[in-house]
Amino acid sequence: QLQLVESGGGLVQPGGSLRLSCAASGFTLDYYAIGWFRQAPGKEREGVSCISSSGNTTNYADSVKGRFTISRDNAKNTVYLHMNSLDPEDTAVYYCAADYHGPPMSCSFHGMDYWGKGTLVTVSS
Repeated sequence: QLQLVESGGGLVQPGGSLRLSCAASGFTLDYYAIGWFRQAPGKEREGVSCISSSGNTTNYADSVKGRFTISRDNAKNTVYLHMNSLDPEDTAVYYCAADYHGPPMSCSFHGMDYWGKGTLVTVSS
């Protein structure tokens, strides 16, 4: 069964850091671009960051630029989202998704083939 499983969410104080993981089972992530998305209560889902299958291209939403970093470790079949300087506005369920059909040197927040079930990040004092 093809699955993406997110982990690493939790409660963190403003200004703190978390690292989210997106692990694949049943398939290899090598040929997939990966995106991280989030959905806050009462808001639409938004793209946060993505990384190309080659790992050479990354994109970030303006709201997280300079604070979040996406990376991938194909040997571990895992993609990470390192989140620093967290703000209460970052509170959301975070999802990862995989895109098989994109070119190897680009990524986007559209056309995802597989989705995880999400992990909750709560930023609060």
